[in-house]
Amino acid sequence: MKLHNLLIILLAYLCWNCTNNSNTEKHQNSRNNIVDVQDKIVKIEMEENPVSSFAIPYIMDNFLIINDYKSPDKLIHIFDKNSFKYITSTGDRGEGPQEIANLGRIGINEADRIFYVTDHGKQKIFSFYMDSILVNPDYMPIEKIKLDNTMYPDTYDYINDTLSIGLFSKVLSNSDYTPIVAKWNMETGEVKPMKYLKHPEIERKRVSSAISIENNLYVECYWYHDLMTIGYLNGDFKCNIYGAKWNTKNSSENRHYRDVVFCKDYIVASYLGEKRIINGKGGGITVMNPTKFLIFDKNGDYIQTLEVGHPILTFCYDKENNRIIMNLDDEMQVSYLDLNL
Repeated sequence: MKLHNLLIILLAYLCWNCTNNSNTEKHQNSRNNIVDVQDKIVKIEMEENPVSSFAIPYIMDNFLIINDYKSPDKLIHIFDKNSFKYITSTGDRGEGPQEIANLGRIGINEADRIFYVTDHGKQKIFSFYMDSILVNPDYMPIEKIKLDNTMYPDTYDYINDTLSIGLFSKVLSNSDYTPIVAKWNMETGEVKPMKYLKHPEIERKRVSSAISIENNLYVECYWYHDLMTIGYLNGDFKCNIYGAKWNTKNSSENRHYRDVVFCKDYIVASYLGEKRIINGKGGGITVMNPTKFLIFDKNGDYIQTLEVGHPILTFCYDKENNRIIMNLDDEMQVSYLDLNL
C-alpha cells in the first residue's frame, strides 16, 4: 500500500475515534476489567426483623433504614448501620390520617435527623423525626407537603426546604410518564427540570438517577438502553456514555442499568446487559436481575466491573464505612460489599 493511502486511512481512523470518544460522546465498546468479589459479600443477619425482596436500604447518620412495602404492618425498619442490630420499626400501613397507603421512596435530611416518606396513595410526603421514633414506639409522622399529581418525586437528595434535587415523574397520561431530573422547592412545590431532558434518539425514557452535591453532578442510567448521561447540577449537560450494546431500539426486552449511586468520586451502577425475562419450558417466567456493578470515574470513564455473583435488587452507599449495602434476590438477601478491596 502506498504511503499516501496509508496516511489517509490512518487519518480517517483517528477522526472516527475522536468522534466516538469525544469529551461529550464517549463510546465504551470494551469493559473487560472484571474482578470477582463473590467471596467478599457479607450476609447481614436479620432474624429479628426479616425484610422482603422489595426492601430498599438507605443510610442516615448511624442508621440503616429499610423501607419495605411488602411488610404486613410497619413499613419502615431501622437498624444500627455498624452492627446491623435491629432497633425499631415505624410507618403504619393503612388509610388513616398518619398511616401510609402506598409506600414510595425516602428522602434523607441528615442535618435535622429527619427522613421524608412519600405516600403515592395519598399524594403526600410525611416527616419522620428519628429522635422521636427512637423513644416512642407509637410515633406517628407529620405531614410535610401535598404533592402535585402531575409531577411527583421518585428519588431525591434533600438540601433544604427550598432545594432538593432528584428524579421526578412527569405524568403524561393514566398509563404513561417520563422521568426528569429536576430541582424542587418543597415550600412552594415548584419543580425546575434540568436543561438536558433526554437523549434525542430515545423515544421512551426510563432511568435511574443519582446526585452528588460534592461533585456538582447528577447521573442518569437508562434501563432499556446501554446509555449513561452525566450532567451538572446547574442543569448543563456534561456527557453521554455508550456501552457496547447501545442502540436506539424502543424495547423493554433487554435490561441494561438498574440502580446507580455516587461513591465518593466514583459512579457505581448495577448492570445486566441482557434479556431481563426468560420463558421456561414449562411456561414459567424467570426475571433476571444484574449480578455486577460497573465502576466509572466522575467523568464517566470506565474503571472496573465487580462481579457479585448474586442478583442485585436495590442498594445504597455507606460513605463512612465505604461499603455498599444490598438487597439481593437469593438466600443472601441483605448483604454488604466492602469497597476497600
